[in-house]
Amino acid sequence: MSTTLTPGVSSEKKTQWDRVAEMDEFRLLLLAKVGFVVPATVFFIAYYFALPVLVGYFPDFMSLKVWGPVNLAYLFALSQFFVAWTIAYLYVRAAREFDEYGERIMRRLEEEGKVKVDE
Repeated sequence: MSTTLTPGVSSEKKTQWDRVAEMDEFRLLLLAKVGFVVPATVFFIAYYFALPVLVGYFPDFMSLKVWGPVNLAYLFALSQFFVAWTIAYLYVRAAREFDEYGERIMRRLEEEGKVKVDE
């Protein structure tokens, strides 16, 4: 069974997935996810690769002692854990909005009689 749509195909031949994919709520869900995931991923990758770049191009600066034997490079490396945890926390908060979009989609499908939503 094909799930691709061609122009002029009647709505009876559309799968449930095709109907969901055409919903404005679903498009908003995808936009919301992309709006969070892409910037967060780009930021984390840039932050992650900043350490080897800084150590490679600015070794004297990154070897500055901050506290005892701890230098800037060590602090920067440890900060990556906190950045990852912060991004995870922000994603959990953003996922609440994603869940609301999903609930709206399921409600609409239930109203159309396409699916039964269990509470």
